[in-house]
Amino acid sequence: MKNKNKFQTNDKVSILATGQTVTVNKFKYVPNMKRYSYTVNENPQTFYFEEELEAKTEQ
Repeated sequence: MKNKNKFQTNDKVSILATGQTVTVNKFKYVPNMKRYSYTVNENPQTFYFEEELEAKTEQ
């Protein structure tokens, strides 16, 4: 079964609010909210939803 989440573990993403580049540590589907939450290596106490993160393009 294919996951419908945007990001996978170890993906480099940017936090939209701060512009900080972080690495996805793990993700989890939250059934009652019907969306994925993510924790990042740089700040493991905080979780983010998909709409708060943006994929980093390789340059």
